[in-house]
Amino acid sequence: MMKNLIAVLFVGLISLGSFAQEKQAKIEFKTDVIDYGTIEKGADGVRTFEFTNTGNAPLVISNVKSTCGCTVPKKPKGPIMPGETGEIEVKYDTKRVNPIRKTITVFSNAETPTVALKIKGTVVDTNKASVLEKKSKSMLEQ
Repeated sequence: MMKNLIAVLFVGLISLGSFAQEKQAKIEFKTDVIDYGTIEKGADGVRTFEFTNTGNAPLVISNVKSTCGCTVPKKPKGPIMPGETGEIEVKYDTKRVNPIRKTITVFSNAETPTVALKIKGTVVDTNKASVLEKKSKSMLEQ
């Protein structure tokens, strides 16, 4: 009796495992960090994270969120079929002069349901030269 019970439980576990492996979307990004480097205030702040659905089920991105309002992400509207690529566009507000350190979180039906993407860099205002630069220019002009 006990052997039969163990056999039934074992077969049950194996069948559960095979159901879980049937169809699954997988999201694979080319890179999870985009470095803007040093860019000028007001420069184009749009960058793109490219990804591929490496799974065997349609990938649906349900939401894309940023850590602040200065970064606006755009997600694909429809499902990404297995083997197809898609992109998440990120627009950073380059009117803000400061270092860029932001995280964009992607929510989907993929095997890894949340993925953190990062942008980094520095926005500089070239119209406002540093005090040292101004001093050296005025000394040269004399």
